[in-house]
Amino acid sequence: MLPIRNPLRIGSMGAHCRLMNVVITGGPSSEPIDQVRLITNRSTGELGVILAEAFWRRGHQVTLFLGRLVQFRHPRASYFDRNEDLQRMLGEIKESKSVNVVLHAAALADFQVTAVRAGDDDAGQKKIGSEHQMLSLHLMPKPKVIAGLRAYFPNAFIVGWKLELEGSRDDLIREATRQLEKNRTDACVINGPAFGDGFGFCTTKGLQASFLSKPELASFLVEWGEGGVRGLP
Repeated sequence: MLPIRNPLRIGSMGAHCRLMNVVITGGPSSEPIDQVRLITNRSTGELGVILAEAFWRRGHQVTLFLGRLVQFRHPRASYFDRNEDLQRMLGEIKESKSVNVVLHAAALADFQVTAVRAGDDDAGQKKIGSEHQMLSLHLMPKPKVIAGLRAYFPNAFIVGWKLELEGSRDDLIREATRQLEKNRTDACVINGPAFGDGFGFCTTKGLQASFLSKPELASFLVEWGEGGVRGLP
């Protein structure tokens, strides 16, 4: 299957496109195992920084939130540790009804550690001793931050992300569509081995465009936003 290359009609910056208020999340969250160790993921934060810089170059106002453990940092970013930290920071944005675009690219934890056990014993929450031969972590699902974005930003064009390692491209597109319907978001960027090289841009109508690189995706999202998102005339 050949990649779809931007068949959507998008606008460009001009006299009839005012500057936008954009919120971008990127990078990994983390979950503590004890006071020293934690669980995180391999997200580097590079995409979040590329997205923010693409919007800044066009003169838009950007609020950038990055996971504290990112490899790619930015002096204008604010940093979070856990999902709850990001959720609080999103809720503290003033005049959230004026936000035009939300790009939720952060790779957030799906589970939190509720207990660490060495056999039948609680291994404690300070620093787990290295004398233990075997440990078990008890995990519990965490609430999804994306589920609350529409309440925070009722007038925004909201884009979520979906990465899958297994399954087919069609399976991933169906998952993206379900994400939109469940969370009342407007679009979903898909990637990972299930998609193949690059990124896909999905709406409720399915896969609408594909991109081979992060800068190409970022340029598209800027122009898509400038072309008339929810809340813009």
